Amino acid sequence: MSIQEILNTTKHRFGEIPADGWKFYQEWNNAIFLHYEVDLNELKKFVPKELEIDLFDGKPWISIVAFTMEKIRYKYLPSFPPISDFDEINIRTYIKSNNKTGVYFLSIEGGKKLSCKVAKGISELPYRFSEIIRTDRKYLSSNSEFNDKLDIEFRIGRELAKKTALDKWLTERYALFQDTDDSINEFEIHHLEWQINELDLERLEINYPRFKRMINNQPNKVHYSAGVKVIAWGKTKKNKADYSTVLK
Repeated sequence: MSIQEILNTTKHRFGEIPADGWKFYQEWNNAIFLHYEVDLNELKKFVPKELEIDLFDGKPWISIVAFTMEKIRYKYLPSFPPISDFDEINIRTYIKSNNKTGVYFLSIEGGKKLSCKVAKGISELPYRFSEIIRTDRKYLSSNSEFNDKLDIEFRIGRELAKKTALDKWLTERYALFQDTDDSINEFEIHHLEWQINELDLERLEINYPRFKRMINNQPNKVHYSAGVKVIAWGKTKKNKADYSTVLK
Protein backbone atom coordinates (compact mmCIF):
# COMPACT_ATOMS: atom_id res chain seq x y z
CA MET A 1 0.00 0.00 0.00
CA SER A 2 1.30 3.43 -0.91
CA ILE A 3 1.94 6.20 1.60
CA GLN A 4 -0.98 8.19 0.20
CA GLU A 5 -3.31 5.21 0.61
CA ILE A 6 -2.19 4.87 4.23
CA LEU A 7 -2.84 8.58 4.81
CA ASN A 8 -6.30 8.22 3.32
CA THR A 9 -7.20 5.31 5.64
CA THR A 10 -8.27 6.90 8.91
CA LYS A 11 -11.51 5.30 10.15
CA HIS A 12 -9.67 3.08 12.64
CA ARG A 13 -7.90 5.88 14.52
CA PHE A 14 -8.98 8.24 17.25
CA GLY A 15 -8.78 11.83 16.04
CA GLU A 16 -7.82 13.38 12.73
CA ILE A 17 -4.36 13.25 11.21
CA PRO A 18 -2.42 16.55 11.28
CA ALA A 19 -3.20 19.04 8.54
CA ASP A 20 0.43 19.91 7.84
CA GLY A 21 2.83 17.75 5.86
CA TRP A 22 4.47 14.64 7.30
CA LYS A 23 8.27 14.48 7.70
CA PHE A 24 9.38 10.91 8.40
CA TYR A 25 8.67 7.36 7.24
CA GLN A 26 9.55 4.21 9.18
CA GLU A 27 8.47 0.61 9.67
CA TRP A 28 7.92 -1.19 12.98
CA ASN A 29 8.23 -4.86 12.08
CA ASN A 30 7.87 -8.22 13.82
CA ALA A 31 6.64 -6.67 17.05
CA ILE A 32 6.28 -8.50 20.37
CA PHE A 33 4.00 -6.85 22.94
CA LEU A 34 4.11 -7.76 26.64
CA HIS A 35 1.41 -5.87 28.56
CA TYR A 36 1.26 -5.39 32.34
CA GLU A 37 -1.47 -3.97 34.54
CA VAL A 38 0.39 -1.93 37.18
CA ASP A 39 -0.08 0.06 40.36
CA LEU A 40 -0.98 3.68 39.72
CA ASN A 41 1.05 5.14 42.57
CA GLU A 42 4.14 3.24 41.45
CA LEU A 43 3.72 4.34 37.83
CA LYS A 44 3.35 7.98 38.84
CA LYS A 45 7.00 7.94 39.97
CA PHE A 46 8.08 7.63 36.33
CA VAL A 47 5.63 9.92 34.51
CA PRO A 48 6.05 13.73 34.49
CA LYS A 49 3.34 15.55 36.41
CA GLU A 50 2.40 17.50 33.28
CA LEU A 51 0.90 14.34 31.73
CA GLU A 52 -2.20 12.48 32.88
CA ILE A 53 -1.96 8.70 33.06
CA ASP A 54 -4.64 7.06 30.94
CA LEU A 55 -6.64 4.25 32.53
CA PHE A 56 -8.60 1.28 31.22
CA ASP A 57 -11.44 0.33 33.55
CA GLY A 58 -9.70 2.36 36.24
CA LYS A 59 -6.31 0.61 35.84
CA PRO A 60 -3.02 1.81 34.29
CA TRP A 61 -0.89 -0.35 32.02
CA ILE A 62 2.67 -0.47 30.75
CA SER A 63 3.92 -2.45 27.76
CA ILE A 64 7.26 -3.81 26.66
CA VAL A 65 7.42 -3.62 22.86
CA ALA A 66 10.31 -5.46 21.19
CA PHE A 67 10.49 -5.04 17.42
CA THR A 68 12.71 -4.19 14.47
CA MET A 69 12.84 -0.62 13.21
CA GLU A 70 13.38 -0.49 9.45
CA LYS A 71 13.60 2.02 6.60
CA ILE A 72 13.42 5.11 8.81
CA ARG A 73 14.04 8.18 6.66
CA TYR A 74 13.21 11.79 5.98
CA LYS A 75 10.32 12.36 3.57
CA TYR A 76 12.42 13.20 0.53
CA LEU A 77 15.45 11.00 1.23
CA PRO A 78 16.12 7.26 0.93
CA SER A 79 16.77 5.16 4.00
CA PHE A 80 20.33 4.09 4.89
CA PRO A 81 20.16 0.56 6.36
CA PRO A 82 23.35 0.72 8.47
CA ILE A 83 21.60 3.44 10.52
CA SER A 84 17.91 3.17 9.63
CA ASP A 85 17.51 -0.55 10.41
CA PHE A 86 17.96 -1.71 14.01
CA ASP A 87 16.26 -3.70 16.73
CA GLU A 88 14.47 -1.67 19.39
CA ILE A 89 12.81 -2.22 22.75
CA ASN A 90 10.64 0.39 24.36
CA ILE A 91 8.77 0.31 27.63
CA ARG A 92 5.78 2.59 27.40
CA THR A 93 2.75 3.65 29.32
CA TYR A 94 -0.48 5.27 28.22
CA ILE A 95 -1.29 8.91 28.84
CA LYS A 96 -3.68 11.72 28.00
CA SER A 97 -2.87 15.35 27.30
CA ASN A 98 -5.34 18.05 26.23
CA ASN A 99 -7.95 15.39 25.39
CA LYS A 100 -5.49 13.50 23.19
CA THR A 101 -4.41 9.95 24.01
CA GLY A 102 -0.89 8.73 23.41
CA VAL A 103 2.10 6.96 24.88
CA TYR A 104 5.02 7.96 27.06
CA PHE A 105 8.31 6.04 27.02
CA LEU A 106 9.79 4.92 30.32
CA SER A 107 12.75 3.40 28.45
CA ILE A 108 14.04 3.06 24.86
CA GLU A 109 16.85 0.74 23.78
CA GLY A 110 18.38 0.33 20.33
CA GLY A 111 20.67 -2.39 19.04
CA LYS A 112 23.12 -0.12 17.17
CA LYS A 113 25.19 2.58 18.87
CA LEU A 114 25.21 4.95 15.90
CA SER A 115 21.48 4.52 15.32
CA CYS A 116 20.79 5.41 18.95
CA LYS A 117 22.98 8.50 18.71
CA VAL A 118 21.31 9.72 15.52
CA ALA A 119 17.77 8.96 16.73
CA LYS A 120 18.36 10.67 20.06
CA GLY A 121 19.89 13.71 18.38
CA ILE A 122 16.98 14.18 15.98
CA SER A 123 14.08 13.29 18.26
CA GLU A 124 15.37 14.03 21.79
CA LEU A 125 13.91 10.66 22.79
CA PRO A 126 15.95 8.89 25.49
CA TYR A 127 17.57 6.24 23.30
CA ARG A 128 20.35 4.13 24.79
CA PHE A 129 22.36 1.26 23.37
CA SER A 130 21.82 -2.36 24.40
CA GLU A 131 23.19 -5.57 22.95
CA ILE A 132 20.27 -7.12 21.07
CA ILE A 133 20.11 -10.43 19.21
CA ARG A 134 16.96 -11.64 17.51
CA THR A 135 15.95 -14.61 15.39
CA ASP A 136 12.61 -15.85 14.10
CA ARG A 137 11.71 -17.24 17.54
CA LYS A 138 14.04 -15.49 19.99
CA TYR A 139 14.63 -11.95 21.20
CA LEU A 140 17.53 -11.33 23.60
CA SER A 141 18.70 -7.97 24.98
CA SER A 142 21.21 -7.05 27.69
CA ASN A 143 22.51 -3.77 29.07
CA SER A 144 25.38 -3.92 31.55
CA GLU A 145 25.07 -0.24 32.58
CA PHE A 146 21.51 -0.64 33.88
CA ASN A 147 21.67 -4.41 34.47
CA ASP A 148 18.68 -4.78 32.16
CA LYS A 149 17.88 -8.07 30.47
CA LEU A 150 15.10 -9.35 28.23
CA ASP A 151 15.14 -12.97 27.05
CA ILE A 152 12.16 -14.24 25.04
CA GLU A 153 11.52 -17.45 23.15
CA PHE A 154 8.16 -17.49 21.44
CA ARG A 155 5.87 -19.04 18.89
CA ILE A 156 3.54 -16.93 16.75
CA GLY A 157 -0.09 -18.00 16.95
CA ARG A 158 -3.12 -17.37 14.80
CA GLU A 159 -4.41 -13.92 13.93
CA LEU A 160 -7.04 -12.62 16.32
CA ALA A 161 -10.46 -13.00 14.78
CA LYS A 162 -11.81 -10.12 16.84
CA LYS A 163 -10.01 -7.59 19.02
CA THR A 164 -11.27 -6.68 22.45
CA ALA A 165 -11.63 -3.09 23.59
CA LEU A 166 -8.46 -3.55 25.62
CA ASP A 167 -6.54 -4.88 22.60
CA LYS A 168 -7.37 -1.70 20.71
CA TRP A 169 -6.72 0.57 23.71
CA LEU A 170 -3.21 -0.89 24.09
CA THR A 171 -2.22 -0.72 20.42
CA GLU A 172 -4.08 2.01 18.58
CA ARG A 173 -2.14 5.08 19.75
CA TYR A 174 -1.27 7.92 17.40
CA ALA A 175 0.66 10.37 19.55
CA LEU A 176 3.79 10.29 21.69
CA PHE A 177 4.57 12.66 24.54
CA GLN A 178 8.10 12.81 25.95
CA ASP A 179 9.69 15.17 28.44
CA THR A 180 13.02 17.02 28.43
CA ASP A 181 14.36 19.24 31.21
CA ASP A 182 12.07 22.16 30.37
CA SER A 183 9.58 20.97 27.76
CA ILE A 184 7.12 18.31 26.68
CA ASN A 185 7.71 17.16 23.11
CA GLU A 186 4.69 15.92 21.19
CA PHE A 187 4.92 13.65 18.13
CA GLU A 188 2.02 12.77 15.83
CA ILE A 189 2.05 9.50 13.88
CA HIS A 190 -0.24 7.53 11.60
CA HIS A 191 -0.39 3.95 10.37
CA LEU A 192 -2.94 1.33 9.44
CA GLU A 193 -4.61 -0.62 12.23
CA TRP A 194 -2.31 -3.18 13.85
CA GLN A 195 -2.99 -6.73 12.67
CA ILE A 196 -2.53 -8.77 15.83
CA ASN A 197 -1.67 -12.44 16.35
CA GLU A 198 -1.72 -14.57 19.43
CA LEU A 199 1.71 -15.18 20.97
CA ASP A 200 2.84 -18.27 22.89
CA LEU A 201 5.72 -17.55 25.27
CA GLU A 202 7.98 -20.57 25.56
CA ARG A 203 10.56 -18.73 27.66
CA LEU A 204 10.49 -15.30 29.30
CA GLU A 205 13.14 -13.80 31.54
CA ILE A 206 12.95 -10.11 32.38
CA ASN A 207 15.13 -7.99 34.60
CA TYR A 208 14.61 -4.23 34.62
CA PRO A 209 15.67 -3.24 38.16
CA ARG A 210 14.21 0.27 37.91
CA PHE A 211 10.77 -1.13 37.16
CA LYS A 212 10.89 -4.27 39.30
CA ARG A 213 7.73 -3.30 41.20
CA MET A 214 5.76 -3.17 37.94
CA ILE A 215 7.35 -5.75 35.64
CA ASN A 216 7.63 -9.44 36.36
CA ASN A 217 7.87 -12.52 34.17
CA GLN A 218 4.12 -12.96 33.75
CA PRO A 219 2.46 -10.31 31.56
CA ASN A 220 -1.30 -9.93 31.79
CA LYS A 221 -1.65 -9.92 28.01
CA VAL A 222 0.62 -10.60 25.01
CA HIS A 223 0.39 -9.79 21.31
CA TYR A 224 2.44 -10.26 18.15
CA SER A 225 2.22 -8.27 14.93
CA ALA A 226 4.02 -8.51 11.61
CA GLY A 227 4.21 -4.72 11.79
CA VAL A 228 3.02 -1.41 10.43
CA LYS A 229 4.26 1.26 8.04
CA VAL A 230 4.43 4.50 9.98
CA ILE A 231 4.17 8.12 8.85
CA ALA A 232 5.37 10.68 11.38
CA TRP A 233 5.26 14.44 11.74
CA GLY A 234 7.90 16.67 13.31
CA LYS A 235 7.97 17.22 17.05
CA THR A 236 6.10 20.06 18.70
CA LYS A 237 7.80 21.53 21.77
CA LYS A 238 5.76 23.01 24.59
CA ASN A 239 7.17 24.62 27.70
CA LYS A 240 6.32 22.65 30.83
CA ALA A 241 4.94 25.82 32.39
CA ASP A 242 2.21 25.83 29.76
CA TYR A 243 0.82 22.59 31.19
CA SER A 244 0.03 24.02 34.60
CA THR A 245 -3.66 24.50 33.78
CA VAL A 246 -4.19 20.79 33.03
CA LEU A 247 -2.62 19.42 36.19
CA LYS A 248 -4.92 17.36 38.41
